[in-house]
Amino acid sequence: MKPWMQETVRMAFKGKPPGNGAGDISKQTEALRPPLLLTPKEAAEARQMRRAGLSPEAISAAMEKPLDEIEKVLVQMRMPRPETTRGTLNVTLAAHRLIMRERQGDEPIWTTVDRLLDELLRLRATQAAQFPVEPATSRRGGRRSVGDLSLPLLAGLEQQPN
Repeated sequence: MKPWMQETVRMAFKGKPPGNGAGDISKQTEALRPPLLLTPKEAAEARQMRRAGLSPEAISAAMEKPLDEIEKVLVQMRMPRPETTRGTLNVTLAAHRLIMRERQGDEPIWTTVDRLLDELLRLRATQAAQFPVEPATSRRGGRRSVGDLSLPLLAGLEQQPN
């Protein structure tokens, strides 16, 4: 068994969870936004009213604030996208469906990916121990042959409609 494979067997793949500031607004983005005349508490209240379904005009009237200030606050709201094209992974849609199918309950996607990578590394180490790899024949440029281009994990997903 190769030394790097022995290390893989001893140590499980463990990713690092997102930090405390994950998802927070960038300081540069915040600096570029126009100043608001509403306090952070008033801005939060206006956004809550918008999520409840009130129009900007109704919020302006209810809070007795200028409409343009209410609109500035509401433009800065983060709204959930109904359907993302790539999920939170920067992968193909087929790979995203695979990850989503492998999730256990409501676990975070990063936990699913870590678990799958850990399983992959363990399986590779086990397979390498059972079937030692013979030295590869020299291929020009080390490129894959046409038969090696498919990804076995995604083979069943490529035929499914989007």
